[in-house]
Amino acid sequence: MDKTGIDFYNKVEDGKTENTFLFRNFYNGGGVAIGDINNDGKPDVFFTSNMGDNKLYVNKGNWQFEDITLKAGFKQDSMWSTGVVMADINGDGWLDIYVCNSGHMSDGNRRNKLYINNHNLTFTEEAAKYGLNISAYTTQVSFFDYDLDGDLDCFMINNSPININKLGYANDRDLPEQQWKVGDFLKGGGDHLYQNNAGRFTEVTRQAGIHGSLISFGLGVSVTDINHDGYPDVYVSNDSYERDYLYINQKNGTFRDEFEQCMEHTSFSSMGADVADINNDGYLDIFTTDMLPESDYRIKTTGAFDNYDVYNIKLKQGFYHQFMKNCLQLNNQNGKFCEIANYSGVSATDWSWGALFFDADNDGYNDIYVCNGVNRDLTNLDFMDFFANDVNQKMVLTGKKESVDNILKEIPRTPLANKAYRNKGNLQFEDAGEQWGFTQGSWSNGAAYGDLDGDGDLDLVVSNENGPAFIYKNNSREQNDNNYISIALKGDSLNTFAVGSTLKIYAGNEVITREVVPSRGFQSSVDYRQVIGVGKHNTIDSMVVIWPNHYYDVYLHPQLNKLHQLTKSTSSKPYNFLHKNNNAVYFDSIHTAFDKHTEDDYVDFYYERNVPEMLSREGPKAAAGDVNGDGLEDVYIGGALNQGGQLYLQTGDGQFIKKDEPVFKQFLDFEDEAVLFFDADKDGDLDLFVGPGGNNTMPNSRQSQLRLYKNDGKGNFAIDASAFPNNAHNIGVAVANDFDSDGDLDLFVGGRNVPRDYGITPQSFIFINDGSGHFTDIAKSSNVSISNAGMITGAVWADVTGDTHKELIVTGEWMAPHIFTYNNKTFTEVKSNLNNMYGLWQTVATADVNGDGRQDLILGNIGENFYLHPDAEKPVKLFINDFNQNGNRDKILTYTVDGKDMPVFMKRELQDQIPAIKKQNLRHEDYAKKSIQELFPEELVSKSVVKQFNYCSSIIAVNKGNGQFEIQKLPPMTQLSSVNAIHCMDVNSDGFTDLVLGGNLYALLPQFERLDASYGDVLINNGKGAFSFTPQQQTGLQVQGEVRDIVRIETQKGKQLLFLRNNDYPVMYRLHSIASNSLADK
Repeated sequence: MDKTGIDFYNKVEDGKTENTFLFRNFYNGGGVAIGDINNDGKPDVFFTSNMGDNKLYVNKGNWQFEDITLKAGFKQDSMWSTGVVMADINGDGWLDIYVCNSGHMSDGNRRNKLYINNHNLTFTEEAAKYGLNISAYTTQVSFFDYDLDGDLDCFMINNSPININKLGYANDRDLPEQQWKVGDFLKGGGDHLYQNNAGRFTEVTRQAGIHGSLISFGLGVSVTDINHDGYPDVYVSNDSYERDYLYINQKNGTFRDEFEQCMEHTSFSSMGADVADINNDGYLDIFTTDMLPESDYRIKTTGAFDNYDVYNIKLKQGFYHQFMKNCLQLNNQNGKFCEIANYSGVSATDWSWGALFFDADNDGYNDIYVCNGVNRDLTNLDFMDFFANDVNQKMVLTGKKESVDNILKEIPRTPLANKAYRNKGNLQFEDAGEQWGFTQGSWSNGAAYGDLDGDGDLDLVVSNENGPAFIYKNNSREQNDNNYISIALKGDSLNTFAVGSTLKIYAGNEVITREVVPSRGFQSSVDYRQVIGVGKHNTIDSMVVIWPNHYYDVYLHPQLNKLHQLTKSTSSKPYNFLHKNNNAVYFDSIHTAFDKHTEDDYVDFYYERNVPEMLSREGPKAAAGDVNGDGLEDVYIGGALNQGGQLYLQTGDGQFIKKDEPVFKQFLDFEDEAVLFFDADKDGDLDLFVGPGGNNTMPNSRQSQLRLYKNDGKGNFAIDASAFPNNAHNIGVAVANDFDSDGDLDLFVGGRNVPRDYGITPQSFIFINDGSGHFTDIAKSSNVSISNAGMITGAVWADVTGDTHKELIVTGEWMAPHIFTYNNKTFTEVKSNLNNMYGLWQTVATADVNGDGRQDLILGNIGENFYLHPDAEKPVKLFINDFNQNGNRDKILTYTVDGKDMPVFMKRELQDQIPAIKKQNLRHEDYAKKSIQELFPEELVSKSVVKQFNYCSSIIAVNKGNGQFEIQKLPPMTQLSSVNAIHCMDVNSDGFTDLVLGGNLYALLPQFERLDASYGDVLINNGKGAFSFTPQQQTGLQVQGEVRDIVRIETQKGKQLLFLRNNDYPVMYRLHSIASNSLADK
C-alpha cells in the first residue's frame, strides 16, 4: 500500500570498507516486528536497518502510521541491526523492544539493545541493566519461559564469521566459543540461553545443553512444543555446512539436541524458519528456506549441488544429510518427521530468507509466505568462472589488487518476486503469489504479520533491501466469506502476553492449532493477537486455551468474526499432555538375531557419470519356506559383496538360528539381488534360486551367473552349476509358475540392468524346467518383448484376465507395466491402459482388493516426493548415445521446460563427461538456454535410445476386465517416498486385504536428495478397495532405513513380517492376534 506514512527504506551500500567480502552477511538485510506498543488495540510496526536508522511507526488507524522513532528514544549509533522482537521483558503489561546487532569483524560496536517501554510512546535503553547487552554476531532472539517459572527467558542465535569452507569442525559442536583457538574478533557466534532471574538474565548455555559453538551459523529460531509434553522446545536453522538443531526440553532446565533422531535430512543452507500445523492434525510442522532456484535457467546460472564426494565428506565429518532445498518437515505424531517439500510444491524459492506460516485467506489452513532475493547474485557461476578467475590471474601477474568497486559492479543483480503458497488442505500447496498480489521484484528479507486494520484478516509487512518496505493490506475479508475468530490473551505473573500458550479450535472434524510465540521467520516477530480463520464453518464446537502454566480453559461455541480478550479463569483445570491412544496397535517389534546386511563401498557414480542413482545397493532380498521338513518356516537372506547369503532355521519357540551352510561361503564375491524358494526338481522340498546384482562386475563375469542350490530335504544345499545357461546381466527378480502345465515349476527371471551401463535394457528370461531342475530360456522365441521388457524390478504371476491361467505382470524403471499371457507355446502381451504409464516402478503385487473376483495390481513407484515431477505432458527422458564420439555410451537426463528437453544436470557435470559442451557453451547462461536438441547435432539426438519417465505415483490398478484398469493413487502419506516392497494381508481381521509397505531410496545423486520419508506404512481397506493410511503410532511399525523386501513368516506365535533393510539389520514385527485366520490372508 502507498501513502500509509511508512517510508522505511533499508539502504545498503557496498564499498571499499564495507562489503560482502569483508562481512559475509552483508546482504542479510533487516527485520520487522509488529505489536501494540501503546495498548490501544492497534498493532504498531518496527523496522531494523543495517546502515541507517531503525524506525518505529505507531498505528493511528485507517492505514495511517506515524514515524515516532526519534521522539520515542531510538538512536541508531551507527550500528548494524538485524533481528527484532517485541516482548514484555519486565512484566508490566507493555511491550518492550529488543534489537539485535551484528556487523563485520573489525567493528566491535555490536552490542544488542533493549528498549523498555515507558508507557507514553517513549522507550529507555536498559540492556545492561537486564544483562542483555550482549556483543556478538546476533541474528535473532526469542523470549519464552523455558523453565515454566512464570517469566520470560531468552534464547539467542548468533551467526559466525569463521571460515565456512573448513569441514573439520563437527567435533567442536559442543566446544564453547571461549575455548576456540581463534582470534577474539572471530568469537561471538553460537546459540546462547539466558535465564531470567528476577529481572536479570544469566547465561546458562553450557549447563542447559545448548551448542555454544562457533559452527552454529544461526539464521532462524523457532520456539514450539514439538513433542506435546507442555514444555517449549527450540528449533534452530543453521546456514552453511552445519546442520540444524532441534533442542528438546528435558523438563529439568536442560535441553537435548535430538535433530538426528527426529529428522532424516535438512536444508543445506537453512535460512529462515517457522513452525505451525499445516494439516490440522494438532501436531506442529517445520519449514526452513534455502537457496534452490525455481527456474531451470536460475538453477543452471546460480545453483550449486554438492557432488557425491563432497556430500560424503560432509557426512563423514558429522554434518548429516543436507540438500540445497527448502524443507517442509511433517510431524509424524510419534517423534519422527517426514520431509515433504517436493511433494508439497514448496521446495524451490530461490535465495530465500523469511519463512512464514499464516492463514492468508482464513480458510483454516496455514499458508506459506517466503521473502527472497539477494542484493547481488553472489553465486552467479559466470561471474565466478570468468571475472573472479580473471581478477585472480591479473593479481598474480601484476601484483596489483583489483578495486572492490570494479569487482562488485560485475556481480549481476536480480530482484525477485516473493513467493506465496496457498494450502490446499491435502499436504500440497499451490503458487498463489500472482493471485494474491505478490508480483513486485525486490530483495526482501524479514517479514511479519498482524491484523493492522482490525478487519479480521492478517496483513503483511516486508522489509526490503535497497527498496521501500512493502505494506500489504489483506483483502480476503472483502473477497471471500470465510469466517474467523480473533483472540487476545492476557497472561498472569510476569508473562503478561501469555507467550507459550496454545489455542485449539474444534470445528467439525478439524482441529485448528495456534501457538503464541512472536519470534518467527527471519529476524522478525509477529503480532500477539491471534486471527484464526475457520473457513465456511458458521459455528465452532469449542475453543481450548492451554495456558503456559499447563492449565486450560474451554470456551463452548464462541462467537465468530469478533475479537475475544481472554484471561485465565478461576475454574481452569490442569491439562493432561499425555495422549491416550485408544486405537489398535497392529504390530509389535520382535527382537531377532539376524546379521546386519553390510553393503560394500562400490560407488556407481565413479564409473558412470551423470546417472541419477546407484544400482549396486538394491539388496537384501529374502525368501521364506520350510527347508528342513519340520513344519516351520525358515528364511534365507541374500548377502552383499563379501557377505555370503544366510539361512536361518526356525525353532519351536519362534526363534531363528543361523545354519552354517558351507556352499554359500563359496560365493562371497557375488551380490544376491533375487532370491526364491521353489521345488525345482519335483522332489518335494524347497530348492533355492539366487540371482546376481551389485553392478560392480563386468557383463559375462563369473559373478553374473544364476545359481540354483538344490535341497537334500533336510535343509542342506548344494550348487547345481549346470542348472542355467550363462548369464551376462544383473537380475532384479525371479518368480515361479507352471505356465505350460507340465507339472513342474518354470521361471521368469527379470533382468535389472547391464552392469556399468545405466539405462540399457538387459536381457530377461523365461526358463522352461525340464522336470529335473535344468532350465532353458525361451524368452526370445516365445516373445522377444519379454526378453527386452526393460530394467525389471518386480514381477508376479496372477490371473488378471479371468481365464483361470496366470499371466505374467512385470514392472521396472523407465518402463510401463506389462502383462503377458501364455497360450500355444507363446506369450502375447495384453494391451492395457497401463502401457503409457512410464514410471520408475519399484515393485508389484496382486490381490482382489474390492471383492469382485478379479485380481488387481498394486504398483510401487518412486513416489511424488521426488526431485523430478514429470507427467504425460512433461516427461523426464533419458537419452543414450555416444555423444562424446569416443566409443563409449553417454547418458543425458532431461526434463521438460516450456516444451523443450532441457538437461537436468549442470554445465560443469555435463562438460566433465562431454568436453565438447564447454567449447560450444563457454558461459553458463549459454548452456542454460539450450535443450539437448540445441546442444548436439540432430543426427546424434535422433539416433539416441530414448527412455522416458512420465508417472511417479504409487497406485492400485483396479481390474475392470478386458485389459482396462481404474487407476487409484495410494494415499498421500504413501506418496512421500518410494514404495519398494508390498505385502498383502488382512491386518485388522475384517476379512479384507490390507497393505503393508516399505520404502525409501538413499543411493541417489545429491542433486536428487534422498527419499527417506517412509517408516513402514499400513493401508487399511474399507472393503470396497479404498485404502486409508494409518499413522505409525497406531500401527506399531517404525521401520527406518531402505526397506528392500518384506517377507511373511508363519511361526508358533502367529504371523510375523520381516523387513529387509539395505546396509542395516533386518527387523521383525509380529501381527497381533486380532488378525488371526482371515480368508483375505490366504
